Amino acid sequence: MPELPEVHAHAERLTTALAGAALDAFEPLSFTALKTYTPAPDAAVGRRMERVWRRGKHLLLEFPGEPPLTFVVHLMQGGRLRPDTSKSRKPKNGLARWRFDSGAALLLTEAGTEHRAGVWVVAGDPLVQPPLDHLGPEADAIDDCRMAELLAAHSMRLHTFLRDQRILAGIGRRLANEVCHRAKLSPFAATKKLDDVEAAAVVAAIRDTVDEGLSVEREHDEMTASADRPGAVHGRTGEPCRVCGDAIREIAYRDYTVNYCATCQTGGKVLADNTTSKFLK
Repeated sequence: MPELPEVHAHAERLTTALAGAALDAFEPLSFTALKTYTPAPDAAVGRRMERVWRRGKHLLLEFPGEPPLTFVVHLMQGGRLRPDTSKSRKPKNGLARWRFDSGAALLLTEAGTEHRAGVWVVAGDPLVQPPLDHLGPEADAIDDCRMAELLAAHSMRLHTFLRDQRILAGIGRRLANEVCHRAKLSPFAATKKLDDVEAAAVVAAIRDTVDEGLSVEREHDEMTASADRPGAVHGRTGEPCRVCGDAIREIAYRDYTVNYCATCQTGGKVLADNTTSKFLK
């Protein structure tokens, strides 16, 4: 799933390409695409898009006016929002299309059969309404003190904490793996047991991994594939750790995999590959 760096850089690209263009039409191409029924998407027709920005893992297409209207797009796992040059009547995997007066168009697609990606049309302040109202603060904006407070307030594994969008917005499975490794903490570390020094290490690791991801994303003309994103442990099971040379290990769940280095993160202890593993620091 695209995370904070990928979504942020893509919002910048889309703003550069389409800011100032007036919306000619919004076309839902799948009955699963539109998640709201009021206001109608047509209410934005004729308005000029001011920018595309980001909240958590969501893209926000902003159309000023009275009231301001925002298309909130969540790409989920397989969704992509790209310029649509062919404008095919039935594009492959097409969910929704925005047509602009410049002749340009944006196409929301989603590979696979789940069709979880979607579009919300929101009037007024989008940050205080679904689907954004439940999100925690932006992960890369947290300081050391606030991180210590959040860790102390939630009793869970560190990896789970980092991925919970209600606590921190923008981090997914890949970044959670990378943050834990860079902070030299077990993905199973109990959040309530982490001290101020470890909280500061988590903050530094988030900022470093986000900055690294943004740097890579900004070198591309479109959102990268998962395999092309930077990382020391995510998806590298069996490879030598770039820090210590130990083999990268994995804990496989049904929907995701936790990667870690035992030498760097758990004092050499191998975590049991099941949900009853002990919390380790």
